[in-house]
Amino acid sequence: MITLYGIKNCDSVKKARKYLTENGVDYQFHDFRSDGLTEALVQSFIAQGGWESLLNKRSTSWKQLDVADKDNITEEKVIALFLTTPTLIKRPVLVAENHFFVGFNPESYQNLL
Repeated sequence: MITLYGIKNCDSVKKARKYLTENGVDYQFHDFRSDGLTEALVQSFIAQGGWESLLNKRSTSWKQLDVADKDNITEEKVIALFLTTPTLIKRPVLVAENHFFVGFNPESYQNLL
């Protein structure tokens, strides 16, 4: 089973969904906003890719955080931030049997076909 995680109005998520659909890849879409985000899910992402790869420091959400939230960032702090502000997660996140991708890259997705 392939699951694509993200936010439906995100441009990168739209590109990934279009790519998967056009290439006949059967997948499930999980929207962080409407379908929710649990601590267990965040921890599974971190276990597969590390919190550093998931934290989107270029996002508007990151730029709007207080300096205190940005300083001395730890895994525990990141988990709490992701749960309160899912837009801090770099998108999309694609999880398949032996694959874990953060962000959209057609060349990486080619491995799924």
